[in-house]
Amino acid sequence: MTVGYAQNKDDLRARLRRIEGQVGGIQRMVDEDRYCIDILTQVNAVKAARAKVALALLGDHVEHCVADAMRRGKGKEKVGKLTAAIGRCPER
Repeated sequence: MTVGYAQNKDDLRARLRRIEGQVGGIQRMVDEDRYCIDILTQVNAVKAARAKVALALLGDHVEHCVADAMRRGKGKEKVGKLTAAIGRCPER
């Protein structure tokens, strides 16, 4: 079975590496006793980057996995799983 994000895997990995770098930068800022607002600005940037990764995965899942399940007559189950996953997201 091919995952929905297979075509965008390189882009997702690049985004995740950037997020990893941003988090490392925030750690350094804390170590260096940087100004609170500057750190919060970077935390918000990471939050926004995470949201973009989540939306990309969501779009790929709908276009690939959910659409395939619908064609096979198993859409209700897949949509239920998708709805549950979205419900677990704290930032809706």
